[in-house]
This record gives sequence, structure tokens and C-alpha cells, in this order.
Amino acid sequence: MSPAETVAGAYWLASRLAYVLFVGIALRRQERHETLTRRHGVEGGFRWFRRIASVLMLNDGGAFILLCVVTRDTLGLDLPRAAAIALGAALVVLGVWVKVWAAATLGGKAYYWYNFFEPPPVSTRAPVLAGPYRFLANPMYTVGYLQTYGLALITGSLPGLAAAALAQAAILVFYRAVERPHFQRLHGS
Repeated sequence: MSPAETVAGAYWLASRLAYVLFVGIALRRQERHETLTRRHGVEGGFRWFRRIASVLMLNDGGAFILLCVVTRDTLGLDLPRAAAIALGAALVVLGVWVKVWAAATLGGKAYYWYNFFEPPPVSTRAPVLAGPYRFLANPMYTVGYLQTYGLALITGSLPGLAAAALAQAAILVFYRAVERPHFQRLHGS
């Protein structure tokens, strides 16, 4: 591995950890102690959190793209390059489409975990069963991650493919440790 590849891999790993750990810890503290809403109010606390989470999310995505570009042509598939690019492009389109569809179904505030700052009224706490949620329990963290695998295939990046799997594993751990228990407490299930 070249020094540039090592740096790109370390930067991606640090970016992913910063994103997942910040979001997880901030939401846990908010749920347990109302840390942000006590300090900034509901809307102010949510805006503060969303601003930092957005920067970390964008940085994480940029770091992943950088890793794939710096480590391009390291995959060594027994597949024609055009086929790998076509398959990768299909995964990117499908993953982005499902993620955008899920985000549009939930709305902007839900995309950034607004219910940790102000739980919805009891009468409206039913789970979302519209859009891709009719077919998948968690479309954003499952099929919505296909674009990362697709970009790794397009660039032919073995570290990119490994990073895609690690990124998805990290967000699924976050989901099971933070988001799902919160959802179950809200909905009583």
C-alpha cells in the first residue's frame, strides 16, 4: 500500500468514526439527559446537532470518494472493466434512488433524527409504512448503501469495497444500539 493509500484509508476511517460516534453519542445524551434541548431549546438544539451531523456526513462521503479514487484499480476482478462499471453504476443508481425515496418519505427533520429532540405526539407515533418502508424495515441503512459498493466497483477499489462494508456495518451497529431502541421506546414495541 502506498503512503497516499494509507493516508486516504486512515482519513476515511477517522471520518466514519467521527460521524457515527458523534451522532450516536449526541443522540444518546439527548435522549437520556436532554443535553442539547436544555442548552439550546428544541429547535436550537436540533439545528446545532443537524449542522454538525451534516458536516460530518459530507466529510465522511468525501473521504470515501477520496479513498476509492486514490486506491483505484486495486480490485483485480475477473470481470471486464465495462461490466464492472455498468454493475457499479446500477448499484449507485439503485442505492441513491432508495435513499432519496426514503428521505423524501420521512421528511427532512426525520432524516436528521428530529424525534430525539421532540418526540411526535402519541397519536402520530405509528411506524412509517409508506415509500420504501412498505418493503424494507430499514431502506436507508440496507439498500441505501449500495452506492458505496457501486463506487468501489466503478473505481475498481478493493479498499473501497472493504470500506463500504465497514461503513454499512458501522451504521447498522448505530441503528441497533441507538436508533432502534429509541424507536421502540417511542412506539412501545
